[in-house]
Amino acid sequence: MTDNTRFPKMRVARSSRNFEAIQRFYCTGLGFSLLGSFEGHNGFDGLIIGHPDAPYHLEFTRQQGITAPVAPDEEGLLVFYLPDRVDWQKRVDMMRKAGYEPVQSNNDYWDVDGITFEDPDGYRVVLQNRAWSN
Repeated sequence: MTDNTRFPKMRVARSSRNFEAIQRFYCTGLGFSLLGSFEGHNGFDGLIIGHPDAPYHLEFTRQQGITAPVAPDEEGLLVFYLPDRVDWQKRVDMMRKAGYEPVQSNNDYWDVDGITFEDPDGYRVVLQNRAWSN
């Protein structure tokens, strides 16, 4: 059994242009949960999205009075490895049912065993049907 307290937890944080659209993409489309939110914390509002038991979550922030930029390029990726074909297909189907269509990956490596979607801020999420390997 692995001692999970030895490994750091990870938060990926970035600004967002549209909280409602981001929450819909990650929660309705990808099946994440809204774990928390905050308003007016030192001039920032935020959404914390993830899975309750996962060692990571995503934080999307909005600085009051500032419009967040769109993704700088097509290589701003979050890659989720889903080795079980049934689970992977379920997630792809959830995205399509929520109204999101795949986009061609900038690096065709990700299209071999995966499907790429673009979030409302222009960042990309790859659902990779492959096991994680170090």
